[in-house]
Order: sequence, then structure tokens, then C-alpha cells
Amino acid sequence: MKKLIMIKYGELSTKKDNIGLFLKKLKDNVVNVIGNKGSVSFDKGRMFIEGDNIDYLVTKIKNVFGIHEYEIVYKIGTSYEELKTSILELLKDLNFISFKVSTKRSDKKYFKNSMDVSKEIGGFILKNISGKVVDVKSPDLIVNIEIRADAIYIYFEKYSGIGGYPVGSLGKGLLMLSGGIDSPVAGYLAMKRGIKIECLYFESPPHTSIEAQNKVLELAKKLALYNGDIKVHVVNFTPIQEAIYKKIPHDYLITIMRRMMYRIAAIIAGKRNCKVLINGESIGQVASQTLTSMSVINSVVNIPVIRPVACFDKLEIIDLAKKIGTYDISILPYEDCCTIFVPDHPVINPIKEKCILYEELIPYKDLIYEAVKSHEIKIIKASESEFSDLL
Repeated sequence: MKKLIMIKYGELSTKKDNIGLFLKKLKDNVVNVIGNKGSVSFDKGRMFIEGDNIDYLVTKIKNVFGIHEYEIVYKIGTSYEELKTSILELLKDLNFISFKVSTKRSDKKYFKNSMDVSKEIGGFILKNISGKVVDVKSPDLIVNIEIRADAIYIYFEKYSGIGGYPVGSLGKGLLMLSGGIDSPVAGYLAMKRGIKIECLYFESPPHTSIEAQNKVLELAKKLALYNGDIKVHVVNFTPIQEAIYKKIPHDYLITIMRRMMYRIAAIIAGKRNCKVLINGESIGQVASQTLTSMSVINSVVNIPVIRPVACFDKLEIIDLAKKIGTYDISILPYEDCCTIFVPDHPVINPIKEKCILYEELIPYKDLIYEAVKSHEIKIIKASESEFSDLL
């Protein structure tokens, strides 16, 4: 009898001809997190992880997207007699009174159907272990039996994974990561849909501090738990921001600033083969996130922009930020460049033509070129991120 982890796919199982691509990526991601501590095998129905320390392996897979559910299972041969003796062996150390047996049979050629196996094994337990009763509605223990072509698997507990698609199965995106609450949550949700992320952070020294940058790098460490290693592109936005502040009417400061950020993001995304920009904009939350503002700002780039929290309210975003461990970092009191030089009355319905005229007041193309050319890349290692038992 061998103890191992069995993974169920959930949403991935709805894929048809291309399911193999998703499962291969899921296997690669699992292998990346468990290293040389275990081995992985899979087919279209299940994935299995074997290793000497199953409890350790469980802690490593909890943050892997693409896993709908997992169980700690006991693998035996397909012999019916072995099934009986193995169940008695496993049950002798468990504390329960009531139970039920639940059987699934993916091997339809097996000589007994699922209902017969459940009835017979239930009767066998009653006969051989005194003081037990069957309760099909709310048992203390469920004896799960899964009959497959190569083996039979026995387990007693089911554990929820975090679902979604394997990170990287649908390409790469560039997350515009500020120090706020929303953008890390947006990054998490994008990863859940199979997008591997790199991050872009705009700093504005001396107006922003090194503590503000470190705060963002700490947020990236949290995201690396799900993504694997993350590249953080740090762009010095000071010359652009100061030029905007000196030359542009103040009610348009935020709009023009965001248009510049989008242009820079699109250039870096193109260089890094990122197919989309990702940000934490939520409709109506601030002046730059009205539908008109987003449309005017978005118009400077051709690359798709996805906003995973666009239709979330603030309390929903905060709740998810707490669950993924980014909230306490995000509320640290270090301002980023999006919160400095904020006008008292920013325009909420900017006019695109005005933006174009105002932008002619500054040499923004040269400034953008220099910002991209001189930007730094910091690498956040997933192996250096603390494990977080979440969701």
C-alpha cells in the first residue's frame, strides 16, 4: 500500500483536444514547487505526486493554480480482496462511529459496479469492526474508493485547491504594480486565469522613498508564491512627472500621467513578449477610473488592457487582499507616484483632444525613451518567498 497525493483538475477537465497542453503546464508548475522531493505523473483524469514526505509536498502545492481538489490517497492493486484488507488496516487507527462508503469507477470493465462495491464494502466494515453504523446523510467518516484501470485508490478527506488555470498556460502579461491594495489582487486574479506575470513599478525619487519601492517588492514576493520567479521592472518616472506638473493644467495631471505610464508599459510589454497589460483599476473608484477616463487613457496603446477587479467594490478587493496576504503590506504608509501631486479637482471626463494638445507642451517622447532605456529589472525569487497557507 503506497501513500501519495491525487490531484483533480476541475475546470481543466472541460478542455478537449488541447487539454494535454494545460496538463503539461500544470505538471511543470508542480515539479517547479516540489523540486526533487517528489515525482509527478498524470493522465487526462488525474495527476499523482509521490514522495517520502507527503505532508511537505501538500504544503508546496497549495498555491498552485489549476488544482481543483486534492486528496491524500492510498494506492493498492486492483484485487478485491486486497481492497478489503487494506480498508480494515486503514480504519483501525481512525476515530469514528458512523460512516458511509462512496465508490467511483473510471474503469468500467471492473467486475463490480460502483453501487455494489459500496454496499459490499460497507457490509464488510460492519461485520469486521464492532460499534460502527452506516449513515449516508452525515457520517463521521466517508470511505472513498476510486477504481481505475491500473490501481484502486482509497482516501478519507478531500481538500480544495485554488482552481483556475496553470500559470503560464495562456501566455504572459505585464502587471502595473503600485503599492496600493488593488493591483496585487488584479495580479493574483490574472494568474488564476493562466497568465504568467512580470511587474512594472513607477518610482519618483526623491518624491517617493526607497521604502515605497521595498513595499512593492514585498508585494511581488507574495505574488511569486503563485507565479514563480517574478521580474519587476522599476522605471524612474520623476522627469516625466515633474514635466507634467510644471506644464500641464492641474486638473489633467492624473490623466496625462496615466497616459504616459501606459505608453511606457506597452513598450516594456512588447520587449518582454507580454500579450496584455494588467492593472488594478476599478470602475468609478477614482477620477482616472471613470469609463471616460479609462477610454481616453487606454487610447494611447494598442495592446489589450485587462482589469480583473474592474467590477469589484472596494470591500471585495480588500477581502481578497487579506486572503492572499497582500493587504497588510499595501496599507503601509509609503506613498507611490500615483498619490503624489494629486490635484484637488481632477477631471473625471477628460477630452482626448485636450490631452493631445497638452502633451505637446512637454517632450514626452524623449522622456519616455530615456525612462525605458534606463529602467532597472529586479528579480524576485519564488524560493525566497514565505509560504502562505491561503484560500
